[in-house]
Amino acid sequence: MIHFIRGKLAIINSGSIVIENNGIGYGMTVPENSPFFLAKEGEEVFAYTSMIVREDDISLYGFSDRETQRMFHRLMSVSGVGAKAAMAILSALPLQELIRAILFEDAATLTRANGIGKKSAQRIVLELKDKVEAADGLNAGSVQALTGSATDARGEAADGLMALGYTKSEALTALSKIPEEELSAEEYIKKALKRLM
Repeated sequence: MIHFIRGKLAIINSGSIVIENNGIGYGMTVPENSPFFLAKEGEEVFAYTSMIVREDDISLYGFSDRETQRMFHRLMSVSGVGAKAAMAILSALPLQELIRAILFEDAATLTRANGIGKKSAQRIVLELKDKVEAADGLNAGSVQALTGSATDARGEAADGLMALGYTKSEALTALSKIPEEELSAEEYIKKALKRLM
């Protein structure tokens, strides 16, 4: 089993990279939004790796951090979700947005990933909601701190943004980036819309 690789970034392809270590080039699939694509060929990089061995294939998957790697394995634990689908989800959604989508049962956000339909998205939310909550320390208290209760101004603003067509995850993400407190729901909506446009 190969747990990680440190070496020079030898080749950058669409959705994959090759890291050279001691004269051997290790090709691996990586999320399309990975920081590896910000590096230049020849730079030293470090990748956490997961090797998937099947009867007719051996594939290596690379991640810039342990949290994304753990989410990759959690996604694959869901019935019907393989490595390709898990990588498509990680490529389509930043990790924190994915966690929020699962926690707040926002299956629609997951369907932004190639090949993930409504039923698959709902199954991912159903099977991972408790696992993600426990593993990432996002309990009900921290969720409420992020979004506010349903009766306060932030909660009303979230409802308003969803009425405008934004997903719950998009609304909560935008609202969580507004540092001001004690604004009216209308003021929160205006500030959130600037971040969403």
